[in-house]
Amino acid sequence: MRGDLSLSAVLAGLVAVVVSYSGPLVIVLAAASAGRLDGAQTSSWVWAVSIGSGLTCIGLSLWTRTPVITAWSTPGAALLVTSLGAYAYAEAVGAFVVAGAVITLVGLTGVFGRLMRQVPAAVVSAMLAGILFSFGTGVFTALRTGPWIAGAVLVAYLLGKRWLARYAVLLALGAGVVAAAATSRLDVHLDRVELARPVLTAPDFSVASVVGIAVPLALATLASQNAPGMAVLSASGYAPKDRLLIGSTGLVSTVLAPFGSHAVNLAAITAAICTGPEAHRDPGRRYVAGVACGVFYLLVGAFGTTLVLFFAGLPKELVAAIAGVALFGALAGGLSGAVKEEKDREAALITFLTTASGVTLFGVGSAFWGLVFGVAAHVVLNRFRREA
Repeated sequence: MRGDLSLSAVLAGLVAVVVSYSGPLVIVLAAASAGRLDGAQTSSWVWAVSIGSGLTCIGLSLWTRTPVITAWSTPGAALLVTSLGAYAYAEAVGAFVVAGAVITLVGLTGVFGRLMRQVPAAVVSAMLAGILFSFGTGVFTALRTGPWIAGAVLVAYLLGKRWLARYAVLLALGAGVVAAAATSRLDVHLDRVELARPVLTAPDFSVASVVGIAVPLALATLASQNAPGMAVLSASGYAPKDRLLIGSTGLVSTVLAPFGSHAVNLAAITAAICTGPEAHRDPGRRYVAGVACGVFYLLVGAFGTTLVLFFAGLPKELVAAIAGVALFGALAGGLSGAVKEEKDREAALITFLTTASGVTLFGVGSAFWGLVFGVAAHVVLNRFRREA
């Protein structure tokens, strides 16, 4: 790994972690508040999902030499915002254990991977582009509320891309931080730094919590997180080992559930930051970004909610702009793959529009429905046409 180490890959891992803690973790904290968890239980939850994500990032990236990026289930946390308060915390933990076991079983049997391999490449690329679309436009919508910050990021990125392509995102980050400080928009501070103390809760299994939490949590995690996560790796030219990836993340989720982890799974948006050309020109050396991401997860997770407050102080325009420019390469690759074959373009367009719309049906996110509608369109427009 020492020979493969690069600053661009490490930076990609850092940007992925900044994006994770600046956005999706807020939903976890909202779910903890809705469930009336105390400070110790909330800190343990943050610790569990962070440590789980960090260990799986490092272990799976090194094992497969692929930039495997994992994270906590954002749609799962959103589901818990409305349902966690209806159950005792021990019952919720029991449901987390069941959900993790179900995901592990689905992953190890290979059923999930076989289904994903049936999806046309153009549809996969279109789904990736749809997932990343809002992040690409976020660079420019950020100009409305933070013109100096977003503008500095964009200009620095373009100049860096022209003369120092490998360090374009680093230059953009530096320019954004300077602009934020100059406009008095940086509100990062650490009053005290304390190590997190995991809280072990014995699971209490009940039919109500399994039906109300475990089943929808497992479905949301598989459909809205693991499916897009597998697609991002495939669209970036990798051949993800579905049994290893889904089975491992499900197993880690199960083990850490008594400490509060609701689900650890493959990431999609942050994965695209680390699997694209911005991480490294050589796809074989991008796994370093996955390892770096895992290390940063472990560092932040070790301090529970303390460092989360640090990331929360970053201007939203800075986070949006940096995430956007870091994803330009992956977005361009997705769009290119979506329109490569003329016979697949309409199916890919339907996939892209569905995914980019952000529509949620039956509690399942738009990325999954983009796959469903895209595959259906592909079948109607191609298979039935040949038969006719």
